[in-house]
Formats: sequence, structure tokens, C-alpha cells
Amino acid sequence: MIREVRSVWAVGLVFVSFSLASIGLAHAGQEVRLILQITVDGLRGDLLNRYGDRFGQGGFRYLLTEGVVFNNAHYQHANTETIVGHTTLATGTSPSRHGMVGNVWLDRESGELVYNIEDPAHPLLPTRKIQKTATQLDPTQKASRTNGRSPNTILASTFSDELFVHTGGRAKIFSVSGKDRGAVPLAGHSGKAFWYSTDSGDFVSSGYYYKAYPDWVANWNAKGLAALHDGQSWNLLNEPSTYLFGSADDRPYERDLKDCGRTFPHAFGSAESTLFTTYLLVSPVVDQLTNDFAKTVIASEGLGQDDVPDYLAVSFSSVDAVNHFFGPSSLENEDVVLQLDRILADLLRFVDDKIGLRHTLIVLSADHGMAEMPEFMAENGMPVGRIHSDEIEMIANEAAFDRFGIKGAVQRFFRPYLYLDVKVINEANLDLSEVEEGVADALMQRKGIALAVPVRYQGTMTDTALLGQIRNNSHALRSGDIYVVQAPYWFLFEKGPIAVMHGSPWRYDTFVPVIFAGPGIKRQEVSRLVHPADVAPTLANFLGTKFPSSATGSPLREVLGQR
Repeated sequence: MIREVRSVWAVGLVFVSFSLASIGLAHAGQEVRLILQITVDGLRGDLLNRYGDRFGQGGFRYLLTEGVVFNNAHYQHANTETIVGHTTLATGTSPSRHGMVGNVWLDRESGELVYNIEDPAHPLLPTRKIQKTATQLDPTQKASRTNGRSPNTILASTFSDELFVHTGGRAKIFSVSGKDRGAVPLAGHSGKAFWYSTDSGDFVSSGYYYKAYPDWVANWNAKGLAALHDGQSWNLLNEPSTYLFGSADDRPYERDLKDCGRTFPHAFGSAESTLFTTYLLVSPVVDQLTNDFAKTVIASEGLGQDDVPDYLAVSFSSVDAVNHFFGPSSLENEDVVLQLDRILADLLRFVDDKIGLRHTLIVLSADHGMAEMPEFMAENGMPVGRIHSDEIEMIANEAAFDRFGIKGAVQRFFRPYLYLDVKVINEANLDLSEVEEGVADALMQRKGIALAVPVRYQGTMTDTALLGQIRNNSHALRSGDIYVVQAPYWFLFEKGPIAVMHGSPWRYDTFVPVIFAGPGIKRQEVSRLVHPADVAPTLANFLGTKFPSSATGSPLREVLGQR
């Protein structure tokens, strides 16, 4: 009898404790006037540790000392690219459900590559007269045939969508980024998205969001803040001797971007140059401009000024851009992260002044990590190298001819997917699955290819975490026929100026920080495995909204005050 009474008492105590925690959480959610979702493009999960001893008091350090820090957060999909990660953060699910399987995929009907958020029905709104078209250093942008952009290719709702619905359309939803594919997913289908244009140096949007720019946007662009860097350079924030990579500035395998150079100071050149606005992106400048524009959104739209929580996503793009040309273990990466720390401190001071950090729920993460340069890893003893896309197509076509006697079997390879020409294979009266397996087998004979696997048919292969990541990345209408995975630290991408690529399923590309800070959240460091797909469900649970429509992630109990 005594044991029964004690059991009932214990159950009651657990229920009361849980209820009190829930009440406390609900109260904390009611205090929130702004959800500030910060995403740092390409911020691999170890970089905050690597440079943390030199952070100031108000930026990364504030989040690291005041928030719940998840130091073992990994994406569960295979193609760790910008649109994929941003959309996963926004929707709480994998590409197999939200549909953004890569920055680029092949439209089977037209036979042309598709840029992820391209939408000809919603062209870019013009700003000032554009005198030039920037030279594209980003191969993914070359797939874009029009400048129209919208979220219509995203096949799931986002947290920001659900917040908008939950508040009866009263929540103000905005997203700002150095890239269009960083801004659009987080704004969802209900918000307003702005991004930096390498054509003009302005922040732009499309006809999906506005018929014409609000006056405050036109006024901001009229300042021409990008052009103020005419003739200037990116200089180190501190003395070279204080940097971990201070003696490694001049490495032959880093990219020399014409007049910008591969060593400090990196000259931006003339504002009239076609590469000027791109050079600003490959430096801390565009992060500074993004911050200034984000603060203007807060002030001009009155975010956080009433009891209805508003949402602002800010995606900083310069770390990723710098990584692509200099690598994550470079003096350039080190400096751009340290400069971003100052930028974040400025943003948080502004938010505290205008809204109050006590009323602001902050989440910081990244869309993907980043590989080291192959040459850098070779210096450290790893047998690695480079494979380019045209070689993958050549091997696949040769295998199809040698093994099955057909020509033109490959429609296109754009990493990570090889697309076969199904019509050619059917006309040859061949079994598609046999051709897929034969081509995949030939690809795996090439040194540097860890796995080539048919997306729809994986045969008798033992189920592994890697195959699970590929399945999570696969969408019936957008994925290719064979998924190609390079060996760790091997480069696999198109020929061009890009020196380093993310996009693999390996741990250095899936590893990102996840940090929550805000009302009712107690400082804690958590080492259990979590996933960025958990971010949106956690935000939904904290604010009491529905989960995004296709969410598969789970609320993070440490953020919610649960054990």
C-alpha cells in the first residue's frame, strides 16, 4: 500500500513538474516579440571553437554563453548545398519532402538545368539603372535562364508560414541574405525576401513579394553603400601574428581572383568593374551590407513593437564565398569569421535597443559545412585529388557503350546526380535498372569515387547511414538516376574558379552549429546528436504554432526546458 501511494505521488510530482515547465515555456513564448533566425552560410561546426578565444563580448560569445549550444548537429541528407540546408532549416524536413534536392537539377521534359528558386512568372523588381551584368563565378547561377525568383518550387510549408497563419496574418515575416537562395526559403510562402544583387550592389526582391519596392527599400538602395568601397580593399582586422593562419596567407592552391589577388590586402578595384560587386561578396563587406539592410527592415517595418511575434531571418553569405576560393583553413576564412563576430554584435545591440533581447528568440545555425582544399589535405598526408563533371559523363557514356552497346545514354551530370536518357535506353530495349547498375559500377572503379548508386534501385546493398542520406535527398521528379559520392576530401564539381566545394554527405559537410538563446532559455552545452531539421519544430513548439506541413524533425527538449 505504501509502495502504491509512493508511486502515485511520484507520478503526480512528475506531472506537476512537467506542467510547471510547460507553463514556464508558454510564458516565455508570450514574451517573444521577435524571432531572429540567423544562418551563416558555410559555417562549419568547429569554426566557433577554433576562433572563439578572439570573439568579442556581444556576437558569437553572447550566444555561446547565454544559449543552449548543440555541438553535435548534423544534416541527414546527402547533398549539403545552400538551398537544401536553408530549406531544411525552414521546413524541418528533408529534400525528399521539401523538394529542394540541390542548387540545380535537370528538368526531364525540357532537358535543361533548373535553378532551384527560379520562377519566370515573378521577375526581379528593378532598382536603379544597372550598368553591367556581373561575371558569374558561381556555376549554379549559370543554370538560371531568367531573373525571376519565388518560393513556388518549395513543396512544404515553413515555420514562418505557420507563424503567419497562427497569428491570423498579423506577424510580419522578413528574410534578408547575401544570396537569393539564402533569403527565399526562410521567408517561406507568406513573407518578404530580399537579397544582395551582384549586378548592382543593391538589395533586391521579385514580383512575387511586391508590385514595387517600399520607399524605405528605394531609399536604402539610393545610398549606394556598395559603391562606397570603390578603390578600397579587404584588410585584416588584426595583426597577422595574432591569427592561427597568419603565416599561411600565400598558398599556391588558393584562387587568385584576377586583380583581387590571393593574399591580403584583397583589392576590390573600381566600382565600374564587372567583378567589383562579386569581390565584395568574397569579403566581409556583403555581410556588413546585409546587417545594415536587416537593421533597416527592423526599423522601417516596426518589427517587434507589439505583442504579436514577428520573424526576421538573416542569412550571412560571405563565409561561404570566402571558403570557395581560399578554403576553411585559411587566413581569409579566419578573418571573415572574426569580422562576422563584430557584425553580429552590432546586430544584437541594435535588436536589444529597439526590441530588447529579453523579448527576442534567437536561433543560429548554418546551411552546411565545408571541405578542406584537396591540396591542403594532401599536404597533411591524405591521398586526395580533383574530379570534374565532364569526366563523370565520359566514364558513364563509355560504360554504357562498352557494356550495353548504346551511345548517348547520359543526358547530363550535375553533381551529385547523373541523369540517363531513358528514351535512348528504352529504344534499345534495355532494362533501365541494369544500365543504371552497370554505369554505377563503372563509376566506382574511378579512384576518388566512394559510391555511385542508382537512386530508385539500390539492389542488394547493405543498408547504411550513407544510403539513408541519399534516400533523404531523393525526390521522384527532381533527382537523377545515379547518385555519385566522392571519397572524403576529394573535389567533385565543374571546372572553373571554384577551389573548394561542399555538398558531400561526409561529416565535415553535415556538421553545423545550432544555438538557441532567448526568454526562458538557460545556458547549456549539449553533445547528443541532433539535426538542423529539429530547428523549425522547436520554434513551432516554443511559439505554440503547428509544425510545418512536412516536418520530420523533433523539438529540442533542452530549449523547451525539458529533461
